[in-house]
Amino acid sequence: MSRGFFVTGTDTGVGKTLISAALVHGFAQRGFAVAGMKPVAAGCRSERGVLLSEDVELLKMASNVPLPMHIINPFAFAPALAPHIAAQQLGVRIELAAIDDAFRQAAAATEILLVEGVGGFCVPVNDTQSMADVAVMLGCPVILVVGMRLGCLNHALLTVEAILARGLTLAGWIANCTAPDMPALGENLAALEMRIPAPRLGTVPFQLRPDYATVSSRLEFEVFLHRSPPCDGER
Repeated sequence: MSRGFFVTGTDTGVGKTLISAALVHGFAQRGFAVAGMKPVAAGCRSERGVLLSEDVELLKMASNVPLPMHIINPFAFAPALAPHIAAQQLGVRIELAAIDDAFRQAAAATEILLVEGVGGFCVPVNDTQSMADVAVMLGCPVILVVGMRLGCLNHALLTVEAILARGLTLAGWIANCTAPDMPALGENLAALEMRIPAPRLGTVPFQLRPDYATVSSRLEFEVFLHRSPPCDGER
């Protein structure tokens, strides 16, 4: 694998999956062998005895490298709860080694791999570890999705601080407008650009019916590859 990216967000519900699918689609359109994976997903539905995540299905749809579901999503839970709580309720422990193994297998089959985190950057995955530890383990450059809404400045800057404090590369950030009428949108974007030491890789306007192919056209793909080294996690 030549490139990998870890996609995180300022919160739950800020459009990480939409942006991740748009990234996968855009790289596929540019001729790369690309796939998306979401190692941990909650709020899954049961279908023929298999837990399926709508987020994971969207990533799979956007990918042009077919991978088995247990590689794309090694940990799936029905309860729509924080992942460590959902896992505890089912007597399961989310093990980072299993995520790393799935990542390696997916990476071996792709030129570009997008890894979408669950929740925010520091959400716990077990008693002692968080999605931040997953990101450090994988060592991929991070793409931050900022949900443009009241409170996003603090959420974005704290997340950037947490990413950089762990020695990770921040490839850039994407502004996703989650509502049609955020007050002072331009001023908020300017405040983030002034304070985040990485480029804005796109601004996605509010869409009543989000479509990853349309979103893909709003993103700056060349910047990703020029700024981002290969993953170099502790593997």
